[in-house]
Amino acid sequence: MTTRSATPPAAHDITVDLLVVGSGTGMAAALTAAELGMSTLIVEKTAYVGGSTARSGGAFWLPDNPVLRESGAGDSPEAANTYLRSVVGDSAPAERGAAFVANSAATLDLLRRLTPMKFFWAEGYSDYHPELPGGSAAGRTCECKPFNASVLGAERSRLRPGLMEAPVPMPTTGADYKWMNLVARVPSKGISRILKRLAQGLGGLALRREYMAGGQALAAGLFAGVVRAGIPVWTETEIVRLITDGDRVTGAVVAQGGSEFTVTARRGVVLAAGGFDHDMAMRHKHQSARLGEHESLGAEGNTGDAIRLAQEAGATTELMDQAWWFPAVAALPGGAPTVMLAERSLPGSFIVDQSGRRFINESIDYMSFGQRLLARERADDPVESMWIVFDQKYRNSYIFAAEMFPRQPLPQSWYDAGIAHRADDPAELARLAGLPEDAFTETFRRFNDDAATGTDRAFERGESAYDRYYGDPTVRPNPNLRPLTKGPYYAVRMTLSDLGTCGGVRADARARVLREDGTPIAGLYAIGNTAANAFGRTYPGAGATIGQGLVFGYIAARDAYDATR
Repeated sequence: MTTRSATPPAAHDITVDLLVVGSGTGMAAALTAAELGMSTLIVEKTAYVGGSTARSGGAFWLPDNPVLRESGAGDSPEAANTYLRSVVGDSAPAERGAAFVANSAATLDLLRRLTPMKFFWAEGYSDYHPELPGGSAAGRTCECKPFNASVLGAERSRLRPGLMEAPVPMPTTGADYKWMNLVARVPSKGISRILKRLAQGLGGLALRREYMAGGQALAAGLFAGVVRAGIPVWTETEIVRLITDGDRVTGAVVAQGGSEFTVTARRGVVLAAGGFDHDMAMRHKHQSARLGEHESLGAEGNTGDAIRLAQEAGATTELMDQAWWFPAVAALPGGAPTVMLAERSLPGSFIVDQSGRRFINESIDYMSFGQRLLARERADDPVESMWIVFDQKYRNSYIFAAEMFPRQPLPQSWYDAGIAHRADDPAELARLAGLPEDAFTETFRRFNDDAATGTDRAFERGESAYDRYYGDPTVRPNPNLRPLTKGPYYAVRMTLSDLGTCGGVRADARARVLREDGTPIAGLYAIGNTAANAFGRTYPGAGATIGQGLVFGYIAARDAYDATR
């Protein structure tokens, strides 16, 4: 079990070459700087290292990187740039996307040199819009192989815990989860994955190794590189204000334990402190007044501090209405939303709003899902509630909410809180969920009629390669569609959560923070969710948020080095 670090490293007045604010993908900036010979310091607001990266699935989207080449993925910079132009359009500067593609391979090479991590291609994890020019149905997403966090030694206690803790050591990658989720349908692949990861987890314990996967593996691997490079990380240390000398940012004042300290940064400050996930005033102002209190899955320290300080230094912002939206199971009172991964794509299920009708291709990528909801709100047709509906065969076949195995009953607390309902027929289910009975039963009938043919005439579910990735390959002709025929039937309330906001400080292709007139603020950089999304209003593929954080961290550190030589 991860425990809080008893005493964070003591802060003090210090002069360094590069100050990095935030310990998620900001660690890539710090590693780059260290390799270039720059003295570097990371400050982290919370008690833990890893940021939202440690709470994520850990996938990263890096086109034409060495792992893809070695695996025969067949990618190229030309195809990647074509795809980004197709997806992003004019919602972000083309130079940002081009810089990302041009530096992806070098970033992964750096991680291989400076950390103990090993990576693999998540083959088949399609780009989110694979049918567009340059898109890839085979995908460009990579992951870290299960990582032994014991190499962190005494620093292990400062690694941020993951979003989900398994009851037994079982380092499950995203690629593993796809098949573990189908263990009741494709036992040969599901069981082999489970046994492999159980053996690795339990066997590791016998050897005093603690294997982890996903975002925790990536965060642990980055942290291990930081420790190896001798880069100090001050946790429980909050940035208070930026220091300027004329038009240049020259450092920051930070606070720890009630005292303030000055960090002078000779070559620059990199803001990598996440977005404004948990500042509800900002979220209600820029995004939607309907967003629930602290329903974001981002790290709790992400409250927009770095964005506000950059604005005070003259920065402008953009895309503040955007987030990495992520539909989830609604939270119990006082709790947090429950992660949904493959659930929306699996056959034997559909989603309705308060009208009792379907309104979307349930299998669409999660950012687009959220954007469709907010577009309806802007059109004065808000989704006031939404429910995922499924039958007993679905419940017998798949993992639900990332933790409930096939056939495992839904928690009684969900029924008690009105998050879940169970009934023997659709009409009764509609009454329990407070849905219009006639509309719901008609939706149920129409969905079943279409699902029986394998064609979703209303929303084309299953037409995209991305839809099919998390589908059930044993269901034909469409792995995302099956009629709901085996009662009892279930309805589970959903909510619009997110993986973090992705609007923020405007930055250029060199990660430099920009003023309203487009001029850069010397010495100030922004990456990750502190910066406005390099992909504009889109999510090109699984791990694009982590991918751009890593790459622009690499770019920022190199620019700081080159600009002051």
